[in-house]
Amino acid sequence: MNDKVFKTILFVAAFVIPMVCGGVIYSLVSVASPALTHFGFFRFLFSSEWSYTPGNEQYGALPFVTGTLLTTLLALFFCIPFSLPVALFVGEYFKGKKVASLLGTITDLLAGIPSIIYGLWGFYLLRPLIMSLGISSQGLGILTAALVLAIMIVPYAASLSAEFIKMIPADLKEGAYSLGATRAEVIRWVIFPVAGSGIFSSYILAIGRALGETMTVTMLIGNTNQMPRSLTETGNTMASIIANQFGEADGLRLSSLIAIALMLFFITAVVNLLGKMLIKRARIS
Repeated sequence: MNDKVFKTILFVAAFVIPMVCGGVIYSLVSVASPALTHFGFFRFLFSSEWSYTPGNEQYGALPFVTGTLLTTLLALFFCIPFSLPVALFVGEYFKGKKVASLLGTITDLLAGIPSIIYGLWGFYLLRPLIMSLGISSQGLGILTAALVLAIMIVPYAASLSAEFIKMIPADLKEGAYSLGATRAEVIRWVIFPVAGSGIFSSYILAIGRALGETMTVTMLIGNTNQMPRSLTETGNTMASIIANQFGEADGLRLSSLIAIALMLFFITAVVNLLGKMLIKRARIS
């Protein structure tokens, strides 16, 4: 193949990506603009009303933004104590051994399981287990959704963190050991400072996945369009409200759902961009 033709093909293929991204943004903005114009951006963002009564439609994104933040941050809170030890196990303590290879393979497998499988597992196994502890079924929404989200992102965060831990030069660790440092001291004073930004970026990317999760949350959160007052109440996230109502929505209601999708798009994009910047910084350092 002629080199000029080959370069042209590569250029066209590369140019498709920003075109698709621009097309997504344009389509979201064009459909969302009637709702944002009608209610105003800040009123739409901070209103907790969601009523599609004909002639008195009121739509606000605050309950769903709150539900998204609660489930995501709670999932991260549950994720860190489990994913970080797994990363240290695979990337440091048993690096290069069969047990680490086996655990790494299982972790990668769990990271690739479709989200609906986790949703079914949470609904039929975790939900009854929590209810057996004395928590009423009405109080399972956000708590159960966050727990299953945490289980979903543990393999993702652990796998990425382990890769950054493996990238640490052996000379740094051997120098610390030669000075009499223990394994725990090497982890604290060598591994965490050197791989810290990479590990942090792993959790940023895990947050990005949790933010946009749809099926698992929809099956577990309770799907009530109300402002959650505690972690043991039902609610909705930005993704779940769209999944629940998109099929029957039209007019101003459809525009409001797309406006929520637009907000979720930019939130997730910012989170992923921050994570990639931190990964690049970690690789350079």
